[in-house]
Formats: sequence, C-alpha cells, structure tokens
Amino acid sequence: MDTESENDNSPMKIEGANNSKARVLDCTIRDGGLMNSSRFPDSVVRAVYDCCADSGVEYMEIGYKNSKKIFSKDEYGAWKFCDEDDILRILGDSPRNVKLSVMADAEKSDYKQDIKDSASSPISLVRVACYSRQIPVALDMIKDAKDKGYEVSVNLMAACKLSLRQFSEDVMTLANSEADIFYLMDSFGSFYCRQVAELVKMAGEICHSRGKKIGFHAHNNLQLAFAKTIQAEESGADFLDATLDGLGRGAGNCPMELLLGYLGRDTRPALRCIQKSISPMRKTLGWGFSQPYMITGLFNKHPRAAMKYQENTPDADILEFYDSVKNSEQ
Repeated sequence: MDTESENDNSPMKIEGANNSKARVLDCTIRDGGLMNSSRFPDSVVRAVYDCCADSGVEYMEIGYKNSKKIFSKDEYGAWKFCDEDDILRILGDSPRNVKLSVMADAEKSDYKQDIKDSASSPISLVRVACYSRQIPVALDMIKDAKDKGYEVSVNLMAACKLSLRQFSEDVMTLANSEADIFYLMDSFGSFYCRQVAELVKMAGEICHSRGKKIGFHAHNNLQLAFAKTIQAEESGADFLDATLDGLGRGAGNCPMELLLGYLGRDTRPALRCIQKSISPMRKTLGWGFSQPYMITGLFNKHPRAAMKYQENTPDADILEFYDSVKNSEQ
C-alpha cells in the first residue's frame, strides 16, 4: 500500500497533452463559411489569422479553392475561391508565422488553373477533399498540387459509410500517392471515440510506415468533437483540426479554445477573438449542437436533413423528424 499517496491531501493533478507533437489547423473561416456562403468581413479573417499566430497554431485554412463555374461569385464570398489577391489583401504588410491552407473539393475545383504554382502564392498546404468514389480524381489533384510545390493532404470524407475493408483499401491507395497527410474526416459527426481510435491506428499503421502523417477533423453532432479529437491525438494523429467557438457547418466542430487548453497552449488570444469577432455571428448563423443534428449523427446520416428541418422550426415535429431519419435508407 502506498502510504505516501494515502496521506497526500493535495488535489489530483489534471493534465492534458502538454508535450504533444501534434500540429493544429484552424478551419474557422473555411468550415464556418458553410454557414454564411463564405462571406466573412476582412476584419474577421484577419482577426482569426492573428489569433492563430498569437496562439501558436501552425496552420490556418482560409477557405476553398472551388470552381467559379459551379459556385457563383454573386452568391458566394471571396473565401469560396481564395484568389491570391484576396489573401494578400488580408496579409497586407504584416504576414505572421502561420501557414495558410485551402481546401479543394474533388469534382468542384478547377484546380489546374485556379491553384497557382506555390512560388506565386501565399498558400502552403492544399487539402484535397474526396469521397471514396472520387479517389481517382483526388489522385490527379494531389499530383497537380505536389508538382506545383505545395504540401498536400487528402481528406477522405464520409468514412463512416465505408466498411473496414474498404476504408483500409482506400487508405492504402491514398498512402501510396504523393500526399503528405491522410485525413480522417468525421463528416456526419457520427463516430464515437472507439471508432476514432480504431481508424486512426489503422490509418497510422499504413501511413506512418510510408512517411505520411495522419490528421483528424471532428464534427459535434453528438457533443463529442473535443473528446474525439483528444482520442485521435492519443491514437497517433499528427494534425488536429478545430474552429474558434466550434464555428462550422450545422453542429459545428471541435472548439479551438478547448483544444489549445488541452495541448497546453495559450488560450487567451482565442477567447479574445471569439468574444470580439466570432460570438457576435452566432445569433444569425446559429451553429452548434441541437437535437436535429444529434439525430442525424446517431443514425449516421448526412446533416442536410437536419439543416432543412431547422429551416422549418418551430412548425416541424421533432418525433416525425426522428422517425424519418431513422427509417431513411440514405
């Protein structure tokens, strides 16, 4: 029996992962742009950028590189397209020590023309997002970005809809590509921590032996985004996504301020940025946990049904919605 421990009346020591080597990527503007058609004032984008620099966040995803042929510039703001001139306007004469990232969706990006050579762009990391069926397109996008001199990640969406065998095969294919990072995307917010642990470890066994890194991106449908991100870090993830105040599509994402605290980094810049720039948008954008998003997460369904339900509130019936999602095939 440890008598010294029994006689110690000091509080137990609660620690996060202060010595973690994981890198943090802020996707507040990119993921949050799904709530406001990527229409953020320059002042908000710059505030998030400065917050990342002040907090020691390594990467900031400033938006999408999506096609102007598919997405109208009249309907969407600058951060749906991330033209270099727009990014340079934000940076001005005072760029900070933060790497910038953009996301290019497979089949929604004119990547050959819109993603410039890295030498003529302030962007450092291109994140190629794809579903399993789009992997052939993603492989070409990966090569194109690598040939242009970028760091590249490939973000596999809706992995929750794949069998373990299909997931393993897809990871193997992507790990043999030129991508630097493989990202597990918790697209529907439906994963529990045990699935995250299993999939991150499985992906790590395939990717780390090939010199690739692992990333994780969580959604908060089940109020588990932070817990799942911790689990991913403990299971070997090298990159962790988060957003200020959890701003993101529907139920939102892992809150940056929580992740910074867990990693032992300075949370004060995040709290200040949230108070001044992010929280004022909550009333109009309305992101965050709610029962409709919980329901789609529970049944592993895309949150588009919850978004539609939210538009009909308060007239829509929550039990009818529950039954319709439970009984739907897709």
